[in-house]
Amino acid sequence: MLEILAITLPIFLLIGAGFTAARTGLLSRDNMQGVGTFVMYLALPSLIIRALTDHPLAEVFNPTYLLAYGLGSLATFLLGLALSMGLRGKRLDASAIHALGMSASNSGFIGYPVALMAIGPPAAIFMALNMVVETLFIIPMALTLAEASRQNGNGIGQVARQTLARLTRNPVLIGLLIGMLLALSGLRLPGPLAKAVDMLADAAGPAALFTIGGMLHGLKVRGMAMDVGQVVLGKLLLHPLFVLVAFLLLPDPDPMLIAGAMLFACAPMISVYPLFGKQYGQGDTSAAGLMVSTLASFLTISLVIWLLTQFGLLPV
Repeated sequence: MLEILAITLPIFLLIGAGFTAARTGLLSRDNMQGVGTFVMYLALPSLIIRALTDHPLAEVFNPTYLLAYGLGSLATFLLGLALSMGLRGKRLDASAIHALGMSASNSGFIGYPVALMAIGPPAAIFMALNMVVETLFIIPMALTLAEASRQNGNGIGQVARQTLARLTRNPVLIGLLIGMLLALSGLRLPGPLAKAVDMLADAAGPAALFTIGGMLHGLKVRGMAMDVGQVVLGKLLLHPLFVLVAFLLLPDPDPMLIAGAMLFACAPMISVYPLFGKQYGQGDTSAAGLMVSTLASFLTISLVIWLLTQFGLLPV
């Protein structure tokens, strides 16, 4: 328990620092938006580029893991979309953001430290694989649906063109494209540029968490209980469950793969989730969802580690 608290406490402290800065007037809301813009346009794309180029694709490519983790994440995303649109009558853009929160884990800042503590060096490979699923599949799918929702009333061809045009200007997808091109070609960034990318990538997590704390100041939770509850329960319970089912459906699943996938799937959603949500009118809901899920994940991660130990998937 204390080891997990040692991982999650710095996250809460950074969120608290952002909240305090906004609460005391040290930084205005416009200042906080400036930090969020820095994360979205510079730090996060750099993080994605580094994640895709740190390890050769041939070294980390594990089709079994990618298939099972990807299917579990896709099932969670589709269920979240169905719950928001079909049962609750939400717009496509809001539903896509809710589904994103349910199906994309904070692999780098929570999942990796927890997995490293539990299973050791293989955690780095699992993190790279998870980021492939999240950055190549889940995040682009959510952003594509959210962008398409903004083109109501136009023909299919025009919708496709406008959506593609907006996506080509999305900094996350631009970073994804650059990272994939570098990884596939085997090219390396020049030394000074690579160092700058590293520095920006290192800033992504702290700056995002600080911004989230600022967004929480003045947050009115009235009327958001259903949205927040769906996203938090979906992320902490449904996502790990669907990932587990996907692995168990495979013939002779490797226990190490199951343990690694479960440790990452039970983490809260990606730390920049509120920044994505803010682009589509879901900033308050996504910020509250991230805060609640991060707090609750202390219990769910502890429970998953205990269960994995009981079933012999982790050493005692």
